[in-house]
Amino acid sequence: MTGIVAELLTLLDLERLETDLFRGFSPEQSWPRVFGGQVVGQALVAAARTVPSTRPPHSLHAYFLLGGDPKVPIIYEVERIRDGGSFTTRRVKAVQHGRAIFAMSVSFHETEPGLEHAAAMPEVPPPESLPDTAALVAQAGSAIPIAVARYFARERPIELKPVELRHYLERKPREPRSHVWFRAASALPDDPAIHRAVLAYASDMTLLESTLVAHARTVFDPDIQSASLDHALWLHRPFRADEWLLYAQDSPSASGALAFARGQIFDRSGRLVASVAQEGLVRPRNERA
Repeated sequence: MTGIVAELLTLLDLERLETDLFRGFSPEQSWPRVFGGQVVGQALVAAARTVPSTRPPHSLHAYFLLGGDPKVPIIYEVERIRDGGSFTTRRVKAVQHGRAIFAMSVSFHETEPGLEHAAAMPEVPPPESLPDTAALVAQAGSAIPIAVARYFARERPIELKPVELRHYLERKPREPRSHVWFRAASALPDDPAIHRAVLAYASDMTLLESTLVAHARTVFDPDIQSASLDHALWLHRPFRADEWLLYAQDSPSASGALAFARGQIFDRSGRLVASVAQEGLVRPRNERA
């Protein structure tokens, strides 16, 4: 396991303060505010540690209330809403500086047989045929904006291989769709809970970007203000987050400074393993102080 992936697992391995009270930390070198996927992943870990491992999570619904401060710990308070015959429900509140910065509900379900159908995976090039992000940046040269190049050049625990890069290089409105292959940058332990937490972490990495493709803009543009407002994740089938997963994203709507994005996550065999939905604040900075 590489050092940066080990750091991610340490990030997701919360400190238990009391029966339903946990403490998480942020990386030493972080963004000005806590990455949303980190809070989603940590909150999922907190909730799961109050539920038997035989009852995995199947859905979560979260709201980002305030930007997190990466310099101080995050306290996760878990409320036991219901323990039923087939389903368990938990509510998680993340607190910093005495205020709630995040709230999430998680539902767990006893595994059982049922009907099966699923959407088909889009036809895209396999990850082996695509260059890694470092090679993409090198190939693009000066055509790629500096902020985008810096983002893709950063070492990260999640390896990304974008299928499309044209919306970064050619400022032309396009259909609001994007695809990216992703996986943990090195092998993970076999515990399915770790793979679910890593996928939850990664599910917030690129989704909001799809809302700007139709407008020939990106979240890296200095005159665009963007922030995730809510996040929903449904876990359909078992998967490994250290094997390539395709994140197929689209944005059906944007209006009134609010943009909506959807995502479907497929494994290499084409199985739909998870679905994601998110609404975000996306506004030109010069339109509001």
